[in-house]
Amino acid sequence: MAAAAARHSTLDFLLGATADCNAVLKALQPIFQEQGMTETVHNWEDHGYLATYIKKNGSFANLRIHPHGLVLVDLQSYNDHTKGREEVDQLLNKVEERMKELFHGNIKRVKRLPAILRGGVIDRYWPTADGRLVEYDIDEVVYDEDSPFQNIKILHSKQFGNILILSGDVNLAESDLAYTQAIMGSGKEDYTGKEVLILGGGDGGILYEIVKLKPKMVTMVEIDQMVIDGCKKYMRKTCGDVLDNLKGECYQVLIEDCIPVLKRYAKEGRMFDYVINDLTAVPISTSPEEDSTWEFLRLILDLSMKVLKQDGKYFTQGNCINLTDALTLYEEQLSRLYCPVEFSKETVCVPSYMELWVFYTIWKKQTDI
Repeated sequence: MAAAAARHSTLDFLLGATADCNAVLKALQPIFQEQGMTETVHNWEDHGYLATYIKKNGSFANLRIHPHGLVLVDLQSYNDHTKGREEVDQLLNKVEERMKELFHGNIKRVKRLPAILRGGVIDRYWPTADGRLVEYDIDEVVYDEDSPFQNIKILHSKQFGNILILSGDVNLAESDLAYTQAIMGSGKEDYTGKEVLILGGGDGGILYEIVKLKPKMVTMVEIDQMVIDGCKKYMRKTCGDVLDNLKGECYQVLIEDCIPVLKRYAKEGRMFDYVINDLTAVPISTSPEEDSTWEFLRLILDLSMKVLKQDGKYFTQGNCINLTDALTLYEEQLSRLYCPVEFSKETVCVPSYMELWVFYTIWKKQTDI
């Protein structure tokens, strides 16, 4: 039998003045003792009190009282059924009522966050690119497999539909047409009769949308067959039927590493009107000399420019708008390519990312003859 998930509840008080730590402890002790919890108290002369209360079923509470006026309650329980949640809420309600009685309105802020479920069958918590914690409304694990390259998850969200998550990174949800449109040029481009190269894009979203626009030929290079297999089964609102076959009337999908393919195309002199890089976001690290992802990114950029027509365009995602240092560093890398380029950028709200996302359009600088 699987162990029960831990439910972590918190209650914080920011007081309007310094705290009499002993008085707070004496006032709250009975609430925990009524629950049959065993108490252990630690105190430090200048750093307040830590009281730990342990129940026979393994549930416990920590009461941390800081003398400068911060009182924190953390409660971890293993009863995720309705009755267990009600018991926790009742205990925290009693603590809140007693604190308000004790301080007579001299509390600047009371904060009770939604409980965090730890170790559950379904993982609902995924960080944003800039390190903030987001709880998604995930209610089902649709697909969870390890390929030779990465862990592939497809989780169902009540709001966003199925979400593709690669090695812990939220990639794309069925709700995220805005991402696909942005990385294709936001409706400003005419793909009719054009040669297009997609790097990555295993979810099939970009390929599906471009094929509708009557291109001459789209070549998509995706290294991971298992991403394609998962998405063509569980992300059909994104990819339609375009991944059912690796070749169509105006497209082909190559299951290969894109770097040798780019080198081969450059050697052959093959050129494209559009190159769309859907491989990876701009790295969060701001030390390119120490981060191999930056090296990979520069290599992709250089090789892509070699297969891009003189009047062609290169589209790629950047990263979260808050990561200004990383985005600035990326823009600096553009000045170091083998050929001079210019760029523009656009900020788009991608629903499942829950943060604004930056996209780049890059083109070769026109030289005066």
